[in-house]
Amino acid sequence: MGGAGTMTAPSPIVGYVLEAPPDLSEKNVRHRLSPDAIRAFTKLIAKWNVKEKEARLLLGGVSTGTFYELKAHPKNKLLDQDQLTRISLLLGIFKALRILYSDKLADAWVKLPNKNPMFGGADPVSHMIRFGVPGMERVRQLLDARRGG
Repeated sequence: MGGAGTMTAPSPIVGYVLEAPPDLSEKNVRHRLSPDAIRAFTKLIAKWNVKEKEARLLLGGVSTGTFYELKAHPKNKLLDQDQLTRISLLLGIFKALRILYSDKLADAWVKLPNKNPMFGGADPVSHMIRFGVPGMERVRQLLDARRGG
């Protein structure tokens, strides 16, 4: 970080330039990202066959009215930092599953009982709902480790 909250230019590391992540505390950044994030989340939950209540809980427990407003009018809605982080993690999980498995299994995996000790026999969606962002991070790390990434 530079002075007064400015970001320094990305620095090359072993031939790669690492860009600074978006500053989700900035309202204009959230305005820019929210519509696409909402549309992606809506498609993701449909592919995963996640029920409406589970989807609301994955977003941090939004109300039914808020959830339907998000789906109906994504261009007019502003997600908060937590919701954008949750959607980002879920999209990373979606991508990792698509790399690891066929589309059919990738879409079903999050709703299948899982023998991994982390899940205790529950399905990954239930784990992510129960543990919130840290649970989503653990699922993402598990899948990234499985794919070698």
